Amino acid sequence: MTKQLLPADIDDLAARVVAENKAAGRSVVLAESCTGGLVAAAITEIPGSSSVLDRGFVTYSNEAKMESLGVSSDIIETFGAVSIACVWAMAAGALKYSNADVAVAISGVAGPGGGTQLKPVGTVVFARAFRNQDGEPEGELRHFDSGEDGLSERASIRRQATICALELLLP
Repeated sequence: MTKQLLPADIDDLAARVVAENKAAGRSVVLAESCTGGLVAAAITEIPGSSSVLDRGFVTYSNEAKMESLGVSSDIIETFGAVSIACVWAMAAGALKYSNADVAVAISGVAGPGGGTQLKPVGTVVFARAFRNQDGEPEGELRHFDSGEDGLSERASIRRQATICALELLLP
């Protein structure tokens, strides 16, 4: 039996992302922070993913968000990197600097440190934007608790964020 790099549920979801976006004639781009490239890694595990994944940006630092995606320092200073405003800007920047049809951006506090009273560990924000979309991208704030999946709190939060991002990439 061949072992997979990622858990079966993530692998299966990534396979759906590739198949359904390919069928829809859609390409995707990712702007990842707290997931550190896990969403792109999940997609690239799937044969044929090159027909769907245009590129991925891992912008872990605030400087990377500003330099690679064009997120303004005003957004980061006013709202923080873990904010709907920031992931909106990340998603918009990912579309601007790619050829993709849809972008998903992720930023969060994976822990074990870094949380605050307003943004505790497990706070993750997502945005989805479509090329030529009128209005603001979709945004969502979620709070993930470490589950009973046998993973560390940090790994559990990153895993749940990866699943959520993959779900957002489904047509």
